[in-house]
Amino acid sequence: MFEITAHRGAPEFAPENTLPAFLHALALGADAVELDVRLTADRVPVVYHYFYLEQLTSLSGPIFQFTWHELQQVTLHPPDQSSPGQFVISSLDQVLDTLSGKIGLELEIKGPEPGCEQIIASVLRNHSRALENLEITSYETTLLERFQRLVPGIPVDLLVPLNEPWMKADVLAFTALQRGKLAGARAVHLHASQLTLATVNSIRKGGCDVHAWGVNDLPALNTARDLQIKKVCTDRLRLALQYRKEAT
Repeated sequence: MFEITAHRGAPEFAPENTLPAFLHALALGADAVELDVRLTADRVPVVYHYFYLEQLTSLSGPIFQFTWHELQQVTLHPPDQSSPGQFVISSLDQVLDTLSGKIGLELEIKGPEPGCEQIIASVLRNHSRALENLEITSYETTLLERFQRLVPGIPVDLLVPLNEPWMKADVLAFTALQRGKLAGARAVHLHASQLTLATVNSIRKGGCDVHAWGVNDLPALNTARDLQIKKVCTDRLRLALQYRKEAT
């Protein structure tokens, strides 16, 4: 049965991509957590998904216009008014300090800044325990290819976006595989809606494995099981854990 990655932690308990959300996912039994890494104006890697801060925080503007010192003053909106405490943006270093050796990590390099892979690799080298159960993901093939040269042996996986309206399954499989090869990827991550037997078999036959994201309901979980997907990333951690428990 597949491994389960908690997408941005367990955001029903705390804001996504925060240490409390990651620790809740750990407590619930996730195999790994997915976290997004961006650079600040002074090129400090921080864990935050969006470009714009107003989507989750008390600040307005793109994250790359603020320094790490400025971001440390920011509070994040709780998932609901009953969530206790204040939530803050963490640096990648802080997250690794807390989680290394405790749970698997799927670290998405958001980019697209040239050199961000060097900065992230430098932080990771100071957390050797994190390297034991770590995978690097990105939509950017160049960043993945460059990262592998910096930290050999760490698996890199290519994230595949949702289909353009014109794209059929044959083009999806072809482009996912070829871009995966450009990145030197171990696997490509398809959305649950892109998982078909023909698509998965075509990519595997070409030399890349297939993992899945957006596996958020029972039909998607059934498809992932039937296609023998090794790793799924979900926004509904409790559902996925219960499904796996009942299926084994």
